[in-house]
Amino acid sequence: MASHEEQFKKLIAHAKEYGFIFPSSEIYDGLAAVYDYGQYGVELKNNIRQYWWKSMVQMHENVVGLDSAIFMHPTIWKASGHVDAFSDPLIDNKDSKKRYRVDVMLEDYCAKIEDKINKEVEKAAKRFGDSFDKEQFVTTNPRVLEYRQKIENTLQRMNKNLTENNLSDLKTLIEELEIACPVSGTRNWTDIRHFNLMFSTQIGSLAEDANTVYLRPETAQGIFVNFLNVQKTSRMKIPFGIAQTGKAFRNEIVARQFVFRMREFEQMEMQFFVRPGTEMEWYEYWKQSRIEWHKSLGIPAEKFRFHDHEKLAHYANAAVDIQFEFMFGFRELEGIHSRTDYDLAQHQEFSGKKMQYFDPDLNESYVPYVVETSIGLDRMCLAMLSHAYNEEVLEDGSTRVVMKFPPVLAPYKIAILPLVKKDGMPEKAREIMSLLQHDFMCQYDEKDAIGRRYRRQDAIGTPFCITVDTQTMEDNTVTIRYRDTMQQERIAISEIANVARKNL
Repeated sequence: MASHEEQFKKLIAHAKEYGFIFPSSEIYDGLAAVYDYGQYGVELKNNIRQYWWKSMVQMHENVVGLDSAIFMHPTIWKASGHVDAFSDPLIDNKDSKKRYRVDVMLEDYCAKIEDKINKEVEKAAKRFGDSFDKEQFVTTNPRVLEYRQKIENTLQRMNKNLTENNLSDLKTLIEELEIACPVSGTRNWTDIRHFNLMFSTQIGSLAEDANTVYLRPETAQGIFVNFLNVQKTSRMKIPFGIAQTGKAFRNEIVARQFVFRMREFEQMEMQFFVRPGTEMEWYEYWKQSRIEWHKSLGIPAEKFRFHDHEKLAHYANAAVDIQFEFMFGFRELEGIHSRTDYDLAQHQEFSGKKMQYFDPDLNESYVPYVVETSIGLDRMCLAMLSHAYNEEVLEDGSTRVVMKFPPVLAPYKIAILPLVKKDGMPEKAREIMSLLQHDFMCQYDEKDAIGRRYRRQDAIGTPFCITVDTQTMEDNTVTIRYRDTMQQERIAISEIANVARKNL
């Protein structure tokens, strides 16, 4: 069986070969950590965005949408803390000249210990068979307990140092753990230093007269500065939410793992404004609501887990990640944060404008508290690609690569295939295509043998293939083939849309 690393390489190659994701500016040798979505990738991305928007805005009468500008007044980023504190602690290996994020490096170290725990559990499970009690084993086995303690000590010390900005002890921790550079294999490290992640540019016609502005590193601030505009014009009562999807930009030095961490990426965020004192119940509500959304796509529940933040951001009083099991391990897919009144209070102070809500039920004004749900659209695309990618050995010994996307997210829903390019079949197939393409993304394909065309549709994840053959010309029935099972059945042309809708 291929290792996770090999599988991930195969997925990246498949994404390029089949038009999901291309390296940006490839004919000029590319641009690191920037990617373009191809003809199938853009459909997948649009479908995920739309599925999120429908469930977040359309299905909640107290959540409305917004699309704020990428350029914003530079003082916004001063108020939000990004100018002074939006930085990563980085360390360089003097031999490989590679640069690493310290927190990621230490988390990866802990993940390797976690793998050792899993191996101990697997060995014990084989040894004890049916009588194996996993819970008892992990809470009593001395080696496992030692590993757990090591993880806990490492994370606690890392978080304490990050909070206190103690960079020298962070370096000491790396040295004590004997963490080596994966490229050079040496432990020849520089000191740790901070690097601000915001991209800056100039606005104005003359560079010397220009003001420095920033490409937004997150979409949330556009929501906060429009809080009163939206509240007043939509006459919303608290609690209510403002949702937004859009591009954000971070000068990631250690961008890696394909589209997992990029310099230009897209977020889907919702900021939910609540009465102070009620934020924890809404935090719990959105935590459960968001995990249910992920599970609604039919992905096994064990692929997801909650990960509480050990180190809270200065503005938060609770924070949790929904992690997804990518091919390179469990990583953050979505964050739910209780941000208190930090953002609105900061903008009130820096702008001199009141950011208060008059609550008619209490007959008083206050600065609302905020509960945030924030998901990376590119990470969600990667999660779907990772989950969907399957290599199956068929009965005849051949292999097919099939992308088992949740049908609602599949880039194309129906492929229409004339069996041969004659006897009126292409014309009939085009007729069926024009009936269906108002409601579904359809693809017409008449090139190659029908088996090869099926394989092509499997490789892009199309749930249904419709084949037009001699019998179609006689009785207006077609063969529908289902992607996951490869089962085929005969149905009337007039039934195609109903069958597709039922399965979508």
